[in-house]
Amino acid sequence: VQLQASGGGLVQAGGSLRLSCVGSRMITSVFNPKTVEWHRQVPGKQRELVARISSSGSRTYADSVKGRFTISRDNSRKTVYLQMNSLKPEDTAVYYCSMNPGNLWGQGTQVTVSS
Repeated sequence: VQLQASGGGLVQAGGSLRLSCVGSRMITSVFNPKTVEWHRQVPGKQRELVARISSSGSRTYADSVKGRFTISRDNSRKTVYLQMNSLKPEDTAVYYCSMNPGNLWGQGTQVTVSS
């Protein structure tokens, strides 16, 4: 059982990316009740919570991404998405997804936004 994050890449400022976090080898009855979060980290800085979606679909966002990022989930696919629009160079980071309860983390995916 693991989380697999993907979708990162290099994009120009103002562009968009969609990250995916898949509950690999996880049955839906395990995935569905979980809260899933996206975090990001820049070398030398603390990891930052970007967005969270609960099992009921309730969403929270960091102030720095409100209005630009959207988190969503497709329980039938055991996947949580992070749609990132109007990207800025300061969004450059390694993005990680996590799941709770259980404190399960996926590998990071690099997002680089060029100016």
